[in-house]
Amino acid sequence: MAAFTAYLAEFLGTFLLLISILATGNALVIGLTLSLIIFLIGGLSGAHVNPAVSLAMFINGSLSVSDLAIYAIVQLAGGAAAVYIFNALA
Repeated sequence: MAAFTAYLAEFLGTFLLLISILATGNALVIGLTLSLIIFLIGGLSGAHVNPAVSLAMFINGSLSVSDLAIYAIVQLAGGAAAVYIFNALA
């Protein structure tokens, strides 16, 4: 169950970050959003919210190859969902 929670947190964190980027484009809002995401899900998943960060954590030895694959998939899915929702509402 803990792994599912981490994957869901990564999905939602990536979704929220990308929505803030698409909707505002404001660096302050994006930075505050990222800070909030790190505060809320950092303890659950590490708050990578980016496949490049997950890859770096894998190279560092902090993430297994299976977690890297799943993190990347859910992060890309979160990003795709954010783009879809933004385009549907814009």
